[in-house]
Amino acid sequence: MELRGEIKTVIFRSEDTGYTVLDMRMDDSVYTVVGNFPPVSEGQNIRVEGKFQTKTVYGRQFFADKVYVSAPSRVDGIKRFLGSGLIHGLGPITAEAIVERFGVNSLEMMRHPVELSKVRGISLRRATEFGLEYTKIMRMQDSIVFLQELGITINMALKIYRVYEDKTEDFVRKNPYMLVDDIDGIGFATADRIASELGIARDSDYRITAGIIYTLKEASNKAGHTYLPENELLGLTFDLLNLDCDEPEARIRNNVDDLVLFGDLVRYDTGEHVAIMLKHQYDTESSIARRLINIQSRAADFRVDVLDAVSAFEKEVGLTLHEKQIEAVKASIENGVQIVTGGPGTGKTTIVKCILHLFKNLNQRVTLCAPTGRAAKRLSEATGVEAKTIHRLLDLDYKDGKGFFTYNDQTRLPVDVVIVDEMSMVDEYVFNALVKAINNGARLIMVGDKDQLASVGAGNVLGDLIASGEFPVSYLTQIYRQDEDSHIITNAHMINNGVMPIMDNRSKDFFFEERGSAEEIAKTTIELVTKRLPKYLGVTPDDIQVLCPMKRGSAGIFNLNRYLQSVLNPPSKDKKEFRHGEFLFREGDKVMQMQNNYQLEWTMVDGFKVERGMGVYNGDIGVIESINMQLMQFTVRFDGDKVSVLQYADAEQMALAYAVTIHKSQGSEFDNVVIALDANYMLQSRNLLYTAVTRAKKMVVIAGSRATVGNMVRNNKTARRYSLLINLINDEING
Repeated sequence: MELRGEIKTVIFRSEDTGYTVLDMRMDDSVYTVVGNFPPVSEGQNIRVEGKFQTKTVYGRQFFADKVYVSAPSRVDGIKRFLGSGLIHGLGPITAEAIVERFGVNSLEMMRHPVELSKVRGISLRRATEFGLEYTKIMRMQDSIVFLQELGITINMALKIYRVYEDKTEDFVRKNPYMLVDDIDGIGFATADRIASELGIARDSDYRITAGIIYTLKEASNKAGHTYLPENELLGLTFDLLNLDCDEPEARIRNNVDDLVLFGDLVRYDTGEHVAIMLKHQYDTESSIARRLINIQSRAADFRVDVLDAVSAFEKEVGLTLHEKQIEAVKASIENGVQIVTGGPGTGKTTIVKCILHLFKNLNQRVTLCAPTGRAAKRLSEATGVEAKTIHRLLDLDYKDGKGFFTYNDQTRLPVDVVIVDEMSMVDEYVFNALVKAINNGARLIMVGDKDQLASVGAGNVLGDLIASGEFPVSYLTQIYRQDEDSHIITNAHMINNGVMPIMDNRSKDFFFEERGSAEEIAKTTIELVTKRLPKYLGVTPDDIQVLCPMKRGSAGIFNLNRYLQSVLNPPSKDKKEFRHGEFLFREGDKVMQMQNNYQLEWTMVDGFKVERGMGVYNGDIGVIESINMQLMQFTVRFDGDKVSVLQYADAEQMALAYAVTIHKSQGSEFDNVVIALDANYMLQSRNLLYTAVTRAKKMVVIAGSRATVGNMVRNNKTARRYSLLINLINDEING
């Protein structure tokens, strides 16, 4: 539906988001219009596309999806526009003087400071300032109209303009593929469609170059690769571009050569194949290799009897460490870089406690960190020592819209020992930032489970460091934390060793529901979460987390989330809701952050203590506490502590979390887990099942078939992640 008219009154506008509420006069009627707008003022002509909605509090409003603004044409409209305050320092009295002198030509005169300065009370300096600001506003409005005519939403158009400003139209017309690199939320397909509308040839070098870089980025974002073999890159790019020209393969190869020549890509011969890598990822892996060798070689030596120190710790806490645990503690004291790896119940936390005890007695400053807020909180509770997320430890901050870590290679962390837990989750970007900030002479101790799924982000840091053979590794295999009638830990290790888990339903914490079809699995999962387990355990559904291998299908997270939301948090006149994409979000919904948002502010209140910070990260789980439909904002409490206010547009980074993928559950621990194990999932791997089972503290229920469990247990193949980290570590050692 379309409305055309004149802006009567701007009721509200957020300069940060563009969210605007205004009254629009159309013929003899006035309508309230809501949406994200460029800067607008009274008197301007406006055309909006969208639909009417009636809200309980605000009544009937027109919600605009597209907004087209043009300069006012009537003298009265020009006067109200100029006097609206949109142009800084130009008020109603000055506006009236301008219109009195120039009439309908007033807006044209805004571009001519010498003529404008002839108006009484306007100096040439002020006239110049008015002209510059007016021109900037008009360019922004023209740019927004231009982008919308290319099929770009008003929200995205505003985002693009904030990056390119008055060069927007020039940049987009010349090379719309820049948008893929510069604007979050625009992929290659969107840029390709825009390029087609602008008449850019399908075999343009701009398009081919963008396709090559996009293919590498997609390989990183979706599969965790930091490079691709050259032949694989050429093939994937060829499939993406579908070029209709002579010798398309040669055109792609030539563009790869040019990108290597100009330094955008790096070519590296691994001996197995030729790798092509984005320059920034090559720099990241090179930096990691260099810093680790430096940390390893510069660590301070300690003269300490480790066995005596461990014995004192054992007496203090009332337990006896296993030989392998003592070896791990000793190695952590002696080496600059140390890896400790083991499955659930093998005593990793006990070792961390012992290491803390020993370093404290050596007057060493120790800091604990983990990749996620949940993992850090769990580490704090287990050790009694504060643990931070890696981002918080490095003190993520922002300046001029760009994020940076306060602690870096110039300003190092003021500590002597850094212990990282849940190391399997740490991707290369975060790990590089951490190792660069570690002081010369300090130690790095990495604790994790090598058999967990690799990090969500790019790289395979823990696996590569172990496989390099250049850093000492302590392997923990002895199981300590296990009740006689508990099967979670036992079954986790059986799965990891390629043995079918015990599924006789005789234990107190591990149950199996034989179900054949995806529909039966979904139905059973919903029953377990909403009725059976709450009754059996005496808990609420909030204490139960559903994990799935896949997103789509009857037993995928999308379908299960819709059903669980409808039962656990049904619509109510007392609960506000809004739709974004394929998700409907409602007050009280359980949600998960799906990508890092380093600029999102949060507040945490603990008694009389108020702490503020920035950054919500991929995998963080929270609850929508409130929705402000007028301001198009919603408030989320993450991990029970941090409260953030988000815009509706931020919901593109959010998903319902009644059910989450196993990959997204990494680093999290839940009291009770239901695993919906659909046989249709193609990547039925052992470490996927192992990761799912080890997320549970108190109970696991698997809904699926024994055949599927058996297939996963037998399949020890994991998807290879291409990475140069091992090669670059060897290069660094060999000079």
